[in-house]
Amino acid sequence: MRYVTHSFRYAEEIFKIDDDFKYLWLEVLSTIESISDNDIIEEFNSEKREAKSISEAINKLIDKRLKEKGWNAQSFIFSDPRYQKEKGKGKKEKGTWRLDFSKDNIAIEVAFNHGGNVSWNLLKPVLSSELNHVEKAIQTKAGILITATDAMKKAGGFDGAVGSYEKYIEYLKPLNNILTTPLVIIGLEPPESFIVKHYKVEKQTIGRIEMFDKKNN
Repeated sequence: MRYVTHSFRYAEEIFKIDDDFKYLWLEVLSTIESISDNDIIEEFNSEKREAKSISEAINKLIDKRLKEKGWNAQSFIFSDPRYQKEKGKGKKEKGTWRLDFSKDNIAIEVAFNHGGNVSWNLLKPVLSSELNHVEKAIQTKAGILITATDAMKKAGGFDGAVGSYEKYIEYLKPLNNILTTPLVIIGLEPPESFIVKHYKVEKQTIGRIEMFDKKNN
């Protein structure tokens, strides 16, 4: 996949030269770069329910490939049981106080959710990196946000209410004094060989992948 990046508090510069971050940064970039259009199409078409966008397919591919590299999924930020709620027998709740992924010094949020969650998604890597009055379950030093660019939202069939790369960057300035941790925002670019078009099927909106006709543009 193609992507763009925005560095906050010199995060990308730190990731490139500091040995405590360099290998983690390269693992994240190689994970994104390894996801091809064909991978997304295959994952999208294998889903049991008919999806509206490719967001879930991309989420699953990132999840699988980061785990293969030893990243921890759904990591608790705090060790206090009050912030580690259980959901049913043996099932962990995907709760407020979790990171999507973590490994050593970096926390990751894969953010394809509603734009109203932009501030909270930016804050979670800060909570995992800074000292807190609540005992920590994990201690990171920086964060990465992976989200969709406006162009990806349009081409990938994403809901219009999803927070985009451009919106995350817009929020950095007013939250500057609160976001004390170095962060990199990664914006995923549109697929190069297809788009997702929406169709109404029995009152439900579903997505269909349509390949580009390269010969006729």
